Amino acid sequence: MSSKSSLVETKESPTPSSSMGGSEGGINLKYLSLIVLTFQNATLILSIRYTRTLPGDMYLATTAVVLAELFKMLACFAVILREKGSVSGLIEHVHYYTVIQWKDAVKISVPAILYVIQNNLQYIAISNLEAAVFQVTYQLKIMTTAIFSVFLLRKELIKTQWIALCLLFFGVSMVQLSQNDTKSSKTADVEQNPMLGLIAVLLSCCSSGFAGVYFEKLLKGSDISLWMRNIHLAGYGVLVGLFGVYWNDGETVSEKGFLHGYNGWVWWVVLMQAFGGLLVAVVVKYADNILKGFATSLAIIVSCVFSVFIWGFVITLQFAIGTALVLGAVYMYSLPKPQTKILPA
Repeated sequence: MSSKSSLVETKESPTPSSSMGGSEGGINLKYLSLIVLTFQNATLILSIRYTRTLPGDMYLATTAVVLAELFKMLACFAVILREKGSVSGLIEHVHYYTVIQWKDAVKISVPAILYVIQNNLQYIAISNLEAAVFQVTYQLKIMTTAIFSVFLLRKELIKTQWIALCLLFFGVSMVQLSQNDTKSSKTADVEQNPMLGLIAVLLSCCSSGFAGVYFEKLLKGSDISLWMRNIHLAGYGVLVGLFGVYWNDGETVSEKGFLHGYNGWVWWVVLMQAFGGLLVAVVVKYADNILKGFATSLAIIVSCVFSVFIWGFVITLQFAIGTALVLGAVYMYSLPKPQTKILPA
């Protein structure tokens, strides 16, 4: 799970090296992309769920979001520094796109705020839903992104994609209904509110969909690099996140500290959330839509398997059918659109 994964979705395009019929190096890069995307999609969700079910002092999700944005910004600074070759070149570049073109930079505040909200909602959702249930339900972001794309970008969906969205909705509905009478045996002592988790994941999907489409609209006709855009996003994210820390957990931070409840696993979550989206941005140029859909499907399966062994998650028939519908929907939606052949006059 990466908070900015939707940014990558708007920029991806198949490259010759990602073709299944390409060279051996291209095929290796394609499968490497599959491994990385699957690892990133599954590991973050499982890690967050694990940290939210550990006994002892619970860390503050709002501070984790701020640190993730801070690390992401520093990583982007490092990339631009390497491209420019000097600190002065970095400063000049950032100054031009932040101060001189300040109007364009201000527009990024909208998706930045939405992504901070999305990240905080994900912590709430994962704290109240099983990892497998969250992973399946979170695929509704495909539907919200599609809907916002139709209304804001005037994109057209083909019949297969509309069918996929319907299957996605029914599949997620079945998964959610299957949880009414089941409960993980190893998390029985962890206080959960499935309804709160469902509301949080639905709001997170809406936030992700709108932010991604809005960002895509800003990218069109712009010469600003993805790294500079991510600096702006992360910068706003840190500011908005700190406000969230003060508003929601200010008293706890003043009494126990900003890093209260942190351990090695929490730092792992922060780093995964920070670099996950950037990692996908680098890898995705070697992948196509089908590969991304396959990686998402594998991540769902991995989450289900680990949930069974770690938390004793019970896979019911209804859950299995719903998950199968979601997997099929993800695959169908990621299929390339058929090319329209132009007949000679």
